[in-house]
Amino acid sequence: MSDTSTPILIGGSIAIDHIKTPTAEGKNLLGGSASFTGFAASYFTSPIHLVGIIGKDFPQEHLDLFASRGISTAGLERSEGDTFSWTGSYHENMNTRDTLAVAVNVLEDWTPKIPAAAASAPIVVLANMHPLNQLQMMDQLTAEKPFIAADTMDLWITIANDDLHKVLLRIDLLVINESEARDFCQTSNLIVAGQRLLEKGPRHVIIKLGEFGAILFSKHPAGAPHTEFSLPGANFDLFRCAAFPLTEVADPTGAGDSFLGALAGHLASTGKAEFSFDDIRSAIAYGSVVASFTCEAFSANRLAHLTRQEIDTRLNLLRNLTHWPA
Repeated sequence: MSDTSTPILIGGSIAIDHIKTPTAEGKNLLGGSASFTGFAASYFTSPIHLVGIIGKDFPQEHLDLFASRGISTAGLERSEGDTFSWTGSYHENMNTRDTLAVAVNVLEDWTPKIPAAAASAPIVVLANMHPLNQLQMMDQLTAEKPFIAADTMDLWITIANDDLHKVLLRIDLLVINESEARDFCQTSNLIVAGQRLLEKGPRHVIIKLGEFGAILFSKHPAGAPHTEFSLPGANFDLFRCAAFPLTEVADPTGAGDSFLGALAGHLASTGKAEFSFDDIRSAIAYGSVVASFTCEAFSANRLAHLTRQEIDTRLNLLRNLTHWPA
């Protein structure tokens, strides 16, 4: 059950994954950035509108899984080609992986098309996809002032840097992992990287640290005084959130997308039109918790079968594990 009925529009890849870990292997798994983002968001709000493209080989069971979570697939384009596919192998520590094969297939010439019913959503998530596709989605939005969050990756930083910078000028929140932040900003210091990313346009930046959590950077409003979350001399607020600790990780694929989906879903559940630093802080904690569930099974097998009580119980435990007396 979701908390409220605030629509979220999610665009990104829908994929078929083939994954090998040190202990197991899975084939023809549901993957893609939009898939994980949509499942995670669905525990907080509805409706969830997916925009993406699938091929003739996309299993009906995966579509049924979307339907089981009340996720609208009216924005999924069907093609006679083959679905985007990714094959990867994880190393022993599960923090690093090798991409063994990528079949772009239907994504190669895809142009997103947003259904009219979804274009007015007040919250928009541009999950990991080519920055040009992210720009094309933003051009179709009809809400007066939607909150737009976007993810990216090292490939787009390398081959689509100009388009990515255009995206950053139009979004409210950027989510990026630590190695990509360092490369994009040409610094090994993540605090400097966060500040430089803010200067590129977004009001908020989250740098994901994998099993070590995430860091939030938020601009101060013009003329606003420094707060208790400001570093000395900094013109931004900062918050560091721990990841939920796991004793075993089955498959971390999609954890970052789940983080973003839960974050956006929680923001939607507040019913607000604008979000404060405190709102984003709370959303990050939910993102961390939901991402931890994703890692407990292959594909979306754990993520798609949660209960809201499980999420809230784990959130309370994370709060206890990261709190100390004054």
